[in-house]
Amino acid sequence: SGARDAAAAHDARRAPERPSPDAAVDRVRAVRTRGRRRRTTVAVALVVLVVALVVVTLTLGPFRVALVDVVRILGGEQIPGATFIVMEQRLPRLLVALGVGAAFGASGTIVQTLVRNPLASPDVIGITAGASAAAVLGMTVGGLGAVAVAPVAFGGALVTAAVIYVLARRGTISGYRFVLVGVGVAAVLNAVTAWGLTRAEVTEASRALVWITGSLSRASWDQVPVLWAALAVLLPLAAFAALRLRALELGDDAAAGLGARVEPAKAGLLVVAVGLAAVATAAAGPVAFVAFLSGPLARRLTGGGVSLGASALTGSCLVLAADLVATSLLPTALPVGVVTGVLGAPVLLWLLARASRSGEGG
Repeated sequence: SGARDAAAAHDARRAPERPSPDAAVDRVRAVRTRGRRRRTTVAVALVVLVVALVVVTLTLGPFRVALVDVVRILGGEQIPGATFIVMEQRLPRLLVALGVGAAFGASGTIVQTLVRNPLASPDVIGITAGASAAAVLGMTVGGLGAVAVAPVAFGGALVTAAVIYVLARRGTISGYRFVLVGVGVAAVLNAVTAWGLTRAEVTEASRALVWITGSLSRASWDQVPVLWAALAVLLPLAAFAALRLRALELGDDAAAGLGARVEPAKAGLLVVAVGLAAVATAAAGPVAFVAFLSGPLARRLTGGGVSLGASALTGSCLVLAADLVATSLLPTALPVGVVTGVLGAPVLLWLLARASRSGEGG
């Protein structure tokens, strides 16, 4: 009897302790707390980076303006020469860059999460190509100005997204089918854009050609109210829709099990994403790969999960940094879309190569 009791006591000591339900709950809470702290830290760091880029953008350039003078000018003081450069050239360009980057960043994250494919960003699958084609036709054939072209670009992007959605949907949306259909639609729309350029006068064609490269050179105070009024409506809608986006990230079946109305939720999110991409394209043209890069970079920074705020801030940082490089750090000033294209193209090729190696061609 004593031997059996000793053996039982020895086995009890060797058996692993089962965690209590309270301990498991505490661990889940600790993980969530760490995630919230990391997201907060990343958001603060991105805001600081945006502020730093704003300061550098306002002070650096062919005509340098001291930070003290910039503060005085923003306070209403008139400094000959410097006031015009800061208030009429750099500040509207800065505000357009901030808005365009935030819009592209949030739009790319929404579409990539909906389709569950990092390749499905608006600039890859043809949504911005639809906005570009409509805007170029509006400028070259219709003679529209920078402000009037915004609703035309929005309509073109919305129609393009609807066509892609209808062609790619077979009961549900497959990520790679959505991407392939989008690439095909984008090829057709690029041909339409080229046709519009050939039909235009030389001055109109040159203006449209700079625009479709993705440029902030024509940013003005006329564009700022239109862009930011649209963002004031669309970004809160995107933040509200992010609650459903987290459920959809788990898949259609899991989202339906959680009580989400999958198809209406997808349609609403797609409209918001298209609107963001369209207003950004109308303001600065299809700035390449900002929507494509912002979401994955924000995910890496925050440790995974959907974060539209981090994606929007990342997009603003990308556009501001690319514009700074394009205008101030290169021997010859270039459109901002050239710099973002140089950054984004290798990432796109890497993703395609990784998908090919893993056999995920769809």
